[in-house]
Amino acid sequence: MNPIERYVHRRFARVSRSAEQRVGLAAGVRWALRYVFPDHWSFLLGEIALYSFIVLVATGIYLTLFYIPSDSQVIYHGPYALLQGEQMSEAYRSVLNISFTVPAGLLFRQVHHWAADVFIASIVLHLIRIFFTGAYRKPRDLNYFIGLTMLMLAILEGFAGYSLVDDLLSGMGLAIAYGVAVAIPGIGGQFATLIWGGPFPGNSTFWPRLEIVHVLLIPVTLAVLITLHLVMIMRQHHSQFPGPGRRERNVVGTPTWPAYALRSIGLMLAVAGVLFLLGGLIQINPIWQWGPYHPYLSENGAQPDWYIGWLIGALRLMPNWELVISGRTVIPNPFWGGAAFPLFVFAIMFAWPAIERRFTGDVRRHDLLERPRDRPIRTAIGAGFLSWVVIVFAVGSTDRIFYRLGVSYTLQIHVWRVGIWIIPIVVFFVTLSACRALQRTGAHPLRAWQGQVIQRTGDGRVEVLAGSPDRDTPPISEPPVGTAPAEEARSR
Repeated sequence: MNPIERYVHRRFARVSRSAEQRVGLAAGVRWALRYVFPDHWSFLLGEIALYSFIVLVATGIYLTLFYIPSDSQVIYHGPYALLQGEQMSEAYRSVLNISFTVPAGLLFRQVHHWAADVFIASIVLHLIRIFFTGAYRKPRDLNYFIGLTMLMLAILEGFAGYSLVDDLLSGMGLAIAYGVAVAIPGIGGQFATLIWGGPFPGNSTFWPRLEIVHVLLIPVTLAVLITLHLVMIMRQHHSQFPGPGRRERNVVGTPTWPAYALRSIGLMLAVAGVLFLLGGLIQINPIWQWGPYHPYLSENGAQPDWYIGWLIGALRLMPNWELVISGRTVIPNPFWGGAAFPLFVFAIMFAWPAIERRFTGDVRRHDLLERPRDRPIRTAIGAGFLSWVVIVFAVGSTDRIFYRLGVSYTLQIHVWRVGIWIIPIVVFFVTLSACRALQRTGAHPLRAWQGQVIQRTGDGRVEVLAGSPDRDTPPISEPPVGTAPAEEARSR
């Protein structure tokens, strides 16, 4: 150790002792550094969501410095020639200025948009993994509920974000949302007035309130839920897939320091790098093409962000059903697809742990995950339910299919109204059959040892000590003899 290293070491030791004497964090830091993370790739989906959220916050802070939440009408005289002299809201003009005049404004706006899409997509994939592996069972059911709540808030946050732009696309989305709000039985009119401040498009107080919801209320709530989610994971320890040395009350994997911390930092930088590459190279939501929103304008073939597509599909798929009593419409049609359908979907997801406990009687603690094939009924129900939601997503694109391919819009709706009942049933039985077949054969086509153990001899040659296993590899394969054992830590 050279003199500089010794000096740094002494200074660091002195600072550490001083901090320990005052706040006593040494035990907690040691515990955190020794915490063991499972090595399975699917656990990285949650980290991708976390790092996307960090990028969202960072880019959102920058954009907030230049955004003006006002519906005051102005005349545009900016650098975009095709909108010269157009009347528009001050909010829309400020976003145009962010895109064309603010340094790196367009890059940050597009990165922000891409990060929102990736954030919600990674939450969805993370929840799918949790469902099909049974990670929502006791004692992690509360964390599962937190994840579902975060998904709901993330969808609402994304919708509020691109509604702030006040271009034609976002204005049409707000008009649809207003129609769904007023359709809520009994309280719809009052609820819509509370949100918009009056009949659509609302009064001048709507835009500042919407900005506060988007940049403060929901992000802070998400940050609190993410923190609570992580604390509960650390307290309960990660679940893990069955395998050599893995039991209900231990975790086999990689400790926080140094291996997992460096891996996690690398993933964070990779997520940020990919998002900035997407924002810099692939255009998303070119608001200058849609123009400003005016209530008398609309656009054929307009599509929202992907995470709103299922709500648009539900509105299109619902028949023209309304509950009318004594000549008075009690439940207007938009309520069924725009409010009842998403509430039903999330209600099923929230209720599923209790439903499973009711029918299986399983109230034990579970720290080992299950392969989807090990629970064929659950997997088949989940696949059928997921296909049902995906169909509704597909219906959200019927206008684009008509516009691009010429397939009759009415024909598509009629076909999907039949398919939404048949396809999930077919998916259920196909999935059930596949799971039971995999149980019988024990085959695992996607998981097997693919490497070789090699050794360099003294004369520079390379010898293969163990090759890939034969066709009789067990469902959960072990590395050949000679590989380094995984690190293991017991839950506390």
